[in-house]
Amino acid sequence: MTEFDRDDENARQTPEPGIPLPQDPRSEEESLSSERFDTVLEAVEAGDAEAIAAALEPMHPADISDMLEQISAGQRQALVTLYPEGIDGDVLSELEEGVREEVMDALPRQALAEAVRELDTDDVVDIIEDMEDHDQAFILGALESDDRAAVESSLAWPEGSAGRLMQSETVAVPQDWTVGQTIDHLRSAEWLPDQFYHVILVDERHRPTGYATLGRVLAAKRDVLMAAITEDSFRAVIATEEQSEVALMFNKYHLISTPVVDGSGRLVGAITIDDAMIVLDEEHEEDMLRMAGVGDESSLSDGVWDTLRQRFPWLAVNLVSANIAAGVIGMFESTIALIVALAALMPIVASMGGNAGTQSLTVAVRALATRDLTPSNAGRVVRREIFVGLFNGLAFAVIMGGIAWALYGRDIWLGVVIAAAMVINLVVAALAGVLVPLVLSRLKLDPALASGTFVTTMTDVVGFFSFLGLATLVLV
Repeated sequence: MTEFDRDDENARQTPEPGIPLPQDPRSEEESLSSERFDTVLEAVEAGDAEAIAAALEPMHPADISDMLEQISAGQRQALVTLYPEGIDGDVLSELEEGVREEVMDALPRQALAEAVRELDTDDVVDIIEDMEDHDQAFILGALESDDRAAVESSLAWPEGSAGRLMQSETVAVPQDWTVGQTIDHLRSAEWLPDQFYHVILVDERHRPTGYATLGRVLAAKRDVLMAAITEDSFRAVIATEEQSEVALMFNKYHLISTPVVDGSGRLVGAITIDDAMIVLDEEHEEDMLRMAGVGDESSLSDGVWDTLRQRFPWLAVNLVSANIAAGVIGMFESTIALIVALAALMPIVASMGGNAGTQSLTVAVRALATRDLTPSNAGRVVRREIFVGLFNGLAFAVIMGGIAWALYGRDIWLGVVIAAAMVINLVVAALAGVLVPLVLSRLKLDPALASGTFVTTMTDVVGFFSFLGLATLVLV
């Protein structure tokens, strides 16, 4: 580096006098959020509706929903009572289901009706689909007749289907129209969806035949046929299709929206990328929660009883599996009594197997959820996991065998026993991590729900049995 380069580098790193260093925008945003959070809580405690309104006014609906989820139930009740105008439709749509129910119960009926009227039909469906009949009737009664009909139509589709996820408002034009006719139609339309990305082309029976992005529509000349600027990515989904399959399709083909059709192929709605990504996030979250055995709807806002109810059954299952492992250990009491070092070493074998099984299991469950692991490639994945478990087992067998030999009387056979047990358990763990979720999936059971318990039980039992069994054969 030349002297000029060093001077230039120093000039970039040293600010001129009087010029403050730039702040990290994330830390500044966190500081502002924390200050506003404290301001809102102080205003709630003081019963100051004006201060609450001043603090909430500049906040994004997602930030307001986060705050409502973080405060206590009593504070939520007081905030909503003092300033119901701050809880609009966008805030309701962002809230977790349990917190949303509390907020909606606390809102005055008129404020709730006004909040729901602001939403697109797909968001209204998401909010009311799990409500009691009388609550549903109130919300539906608050909607305009067209919106009410659209929501009722969506609710007629099965729960968890594309029909429930779609918004009924679409922008569709005849397939033989020109760009000019389409633009004139859009400009003269009295009502359009708040968000849409495609203009859908339909035939004379209102069946979608293609779509064009708004960018292409605006860039094309007026006399160009709409059919000439359609996208190759066009796909339509049937309203009865599962939401998870639709979300995977969005992710796989990089879609931003897709039309939804009924059984006869007629256009009934559209799904946009924001709703599809929410489904993907929910599926991923459910898998993570189920693998941890805390219930697929667990959240920080749950009360003690709800949390206990979700976690207790899986802890009970874990207790059963632990007793099975303890029974295996009990079979070798006499061996452990003769060689006390076995009691110190056997948890290492089981722990290594449990961790290896969790690694393999996590990858397999996620691959099944994203449809990357299929019957066509399952054999290759199983072979890969066997070799990974074997090579990991051999590597850690050498390490652990040497440690056991050095720490416990320089008994080479003790090192050989734990090395062999390590190889056996890591191979079994890697194999179980793939095969268990595959078998559960083949049986039409959720692989994320029970795989962890089965894999942990297998690695504990095999680890203890192989280590203590080999020790009984070789050392006693």
